[in-house]
Parts: sequence; structure tokens; C-alpha cells
Amino acid sequence: MARKKEIYDDSWMYILLLTTLAILALSIKTYKFTVLSRNISYTTLLLPLIYLNANYITKKYGYTKTLLAISISGIGMVLFVLLMNFALGKISLLSGISGEFCAYVTSQLVNLTIYNFLLKNTEMPFFLILLNYIFALIVFYMFYTLIYLNMFVTTEYWKSYFVILAIQSVICLILTIIDKKIKLGRE
Repeated sequence: MARKKEIYDDSWMYILLLTTLAILALSIKTYKFTVLSRNISYTTLLLPLIYLNANYITKKYGYTKTLLAISISGIGMVLFVLLMNFALGKISLLSGISGEFCAYVTSQLVNLTIYNFLLKNTEMPFFLILLNYIFALIVFYMFYTLIYLNMFVTTEYWKSYFVILAIQSVICLILTIIDKKIKLGRE
């Protein structure tokens, strides 16, 4: 009688990677580079990779593991901010934490819901995957702006916003190619 080979659940590595990337994105948001005379945060380059990691978890381990990953990474972000504020002797304000947290969790849930729908109900067309990445980024900035910035929007904001989305769209185009190569399920 042949024994069925057990598959080791290594999803914890990808959950840890997602948490680490989310904390790194939070940590480097104050570091900037310049494009078209606009200061752009290095987080801009990291956000699409965060969505790719979440989509990888969805494709390989399923919806519930991705929900777990989003929950753990969101809590990890909050704990990191609280710990750093304590270590630096700063006061932790809810408004300082809520913008990033709500934007991150909401955009991840939107990304997960749409991606899971595409995974279950379509042949995963390239264009729809790309649009999902871009839409998740738009949701992220929408919530970040509404909560963290208290709707303080100037004309300079919109110019930077579209430069950031253009950069991230190019990154998402590359990540969509990678995403299409990932096989469904674990072998």
C-alpha cells in the first residue's frame, strides 16, 4: 500500500514575507527620490510587490490563508509603529496609525476579493490582473488620503499622485507577467 506524501505547509514563510514587506514599506515612507521634479517615496516601488505576494498566497494556499496573512501583516504594522514610537519616546496617535493601517487592509481586501473572483471564475486574463493591481493601488491611496491626510489635497498632490500611479503601473505590468507564470495550487 503506497502512502500519500504529505505536503509541508510553508505558507508561514509567505505570511512572514508579506508582514516584513508591509513593515518595510511603512519604515521607508519618509525616504524619497525625485521624478519629474516630484518627490516620490520609495514605498511606491514596494507596494506592488506587496500585492504580488498576497496574490501568490491566494493562488498557492487559498483565500483563508491570505486573510490570515493580511490580518497578521496589518497587526504587525500597528505593533511596529507602537514599538518604534515607544522606543523613540514619541506619543502614539491613532491618526498616525489609522491612515496606513486602514489603507493597507482595505486595499488588500479589495485586491484579494477581486483576485479570488478572477481565479475562480475566469482564465485569469492578463489585462484584468493588471487592472486589479492598479485598482488596489488606487484604493490604497484613496483611503490613505481620506484618513491620514484628513482630505488635505492640493494641486501638487494630484500631480504627484499620477506620477506615482504611472510608476506603479509599469511595475504592475512586470508583476502581472510574473503572476501569470505562477501555477495554481501546490505541487
